[in-house]
Amino acid sequence: MNEPITPVTLETDRLVLRPPALDDLDAVTAACQDPEIQRWTVVPTPYRREDAEFFVNVVGTKGWASGSPTWCVFEKATGELVGTQGLTHRGPGRAEIGYWATASARGRGLTLEATRAVCRWGLTERGLRRIDWTAYVGNEPSKALALRAGFTIEGVLRSWGEQRGRFHDVWMGSLLADEADRSA
Repeated sequence: MNEPITPVTLETDRLVLRPPALDDLDAVTAACQDPEIQRWTVVPTPYRREDAEFFVNVVGTKGWASGSPTWCVFEKATGELVGTQGLTHRGPGRAEIGYWATASARGRGLTLEATRAVCRWGLTERGLRRIDWTAYVGNEPSKALALRAGFTIEGVLRSWGEQRGRFHDVWMGSLLADEADRSA
């Protein structure tokens, strides 16, 4: 999966997932001011517009070119940015999903809908055999979402996840290709 991927747009009933674009800089910058996004992800803190530019130009554009696609997630009804999704290449047939949701999107099932779409795409269109999921121990909303998306929690990796120079225990889960119907 580390070969270049032609960027694709995914659609669900309520969402459009598309590669990040320069027009998204203000929305991404605003979203990443959220203390919960900063608490549970590796986004820089404080988060500046330059960080959003890095996200769009490097994580976004170069990610697709290196086989690690990223999407900005928009609600169809409003056009509002409600989160991001990404699949980071982790070896032959394997990727790790990552996501964050804006405060206004939480609790509405939008991130679950987006996660299911990304997993379906990765397992069917990209031919992945396994999608990993990790979250810092304590991030109960992410764990609940992963379980609802069909992931099996495999355990705790001690002192595994680095965030701003500190290491944290993380939960690890997976969704296998023959379990794709669990993410439906």
